[in-house]
Amino acid sequence: MGTAAGSAFDTDTLRRAIEGNTGNNLLALYADDARIRIVDRDNQPSHPTVLHGRSQIAELLDDVYSRDMTHRLDRCVVQGDHAAYCESCEYGDGTRVLAESMVTLRDGKISEQLIIQAWDE
Repeated sequence: MGTAAGSAFDTDTLRRAIEGNTGNNLLALYADDARIRIVDRDNQPSHPTVLHGRSQIAELLDDVYSRDMTHRLDRCVVQGDHAAYCESCEYGDGTRVLAESMVTLRDGKISEQLIIQAWDE
């Protein structure tokens, strides 16, 4: 288990938040002014989806966690003020999604995140 020095961000906390039934615990891991960039088939590197602040992040998490799907934290590495993790998800119909994230931590909260995701079609 990795831990950012002097913070509450660690692998176990992240696992509980990701694998929970709502996005509320995951939202609590973000700084108020956090920024997320999402790159996937529809939102390519030159034009990623960009979310600014906890209110936009909350909208995304509310949508994701309202779906019939499971979430699992596969791997996580925390080193200083950075973390990287792999998340796998599966919809009720068997469709799978993989997401790789690189995050920057500030005071134990996620301040920047890049998500690269791919899903079954």
